Amino acid sequence: MTVLHADSNHPLLIQHLELAGYQNIEAYNKSMDEILKDQHLYEGLVIRSRFDIDKSFLDAAPNLKFIARVGAGLESIDVEYARKRGVALFSAPEGNRNAVAEHSLGMLLSLFNKLNKADREVRKGYWNREANRGIELDGKTVGIIGYGNMGKAFAKKLRGFDVGVLCYDIKEGVGDENAKQVDLDVFKEQVDVVSLHTPWTPETNKMINSNFINGFKKSFWFINTARGKSVVTADLVSAMIEGRILGAGLDVLEYEKSSFENLFAENHVPEPLQELMFLGNVIFSPHVAGWTIESHEKLATTIAQKIIAEFGNWAEKKL
Repeated sequence: MTVLHADSNHPLLIQHLELAGYQNIEAYNKSMDEILKDQHLYEGLVIRSRFDIDKSFLDAAPNLKFIARVGAGLESIDVEYARKRGVALFSAPEGNRNAVAEHSLGMLLSLFNKLNKADREVRKGYWNREANRGIELDGKTVGIIGYGNMGKAFAKKLRGFDVGVLCYDIKEGVGDENAKQVDLDVFKEQVDVVSLHTPWTPETNKMINSNFINGFKKSFWFINTARGKSVVTADLVSAMIEGRILGAGLDVLEYEKSSFENLFAENHVPEPLQELMFLGNVIFSPHVAGWTIESHEKLATTIAQKIIAEFGNWAEKKL
């Protein structure tokens, strides 16, 4: 079986596949059109985020048996049509869930203790102790929206704190010993912290908006290490100015390009983001929550294992 790699990944991915007898074509610098010209040469496709795989691509690749995305989600693929065509789909949320969980916790603790603000002030020669008095996580109720791989990993990290953990998910029966599953009304009534861990879908697109935020009984802290397009930035800014959101840790932004490699589709900063950047109680990072040294290896190994488990070890078949 021949596999085309449209994005570079950790070398372990190709190494594992080669040991299992797969032929690998590296096409990191080829355009979509160039890849489609060679579509008859490959049966598997490995991507990260450089391309969107839509119906026209799938129709032009009749020999395609699988698409593997080295990441957590499949939003860059027309999943329904791919499955209709019988194309197997792989992703690897197991590979970076621990990294995302640690990043989420780090952002939350930094916000509570004003670490970024204090660091900036001390570097400028200011020693403002009272203005940088923090609050403690113990005694708070942390709410997790989306209780899959990422949400569960974050809840596990919270076990060392004296906190209540609630989760909300459209799937029933996903709660466990680390988080109690509740309906959205209870969730909005009790939580002090909201951490978002949902995929980007039509249902989650622009989900965090004014109507959603205004439904919470208490002001809350907000962490988003999921997808930027799930949050309406202008509504987030308004909520922070009005004190309904006390602080935000944002690893992803509404204005990211779909490849996640660049922030803007055009060379200008949207006004809501400009306003957000002026707020002192916001921490940003450039979509790196799941982007650790360890997760780079885990993602590659997980994808390779899934491909081999589904399509077999071709080296063994030759024996």
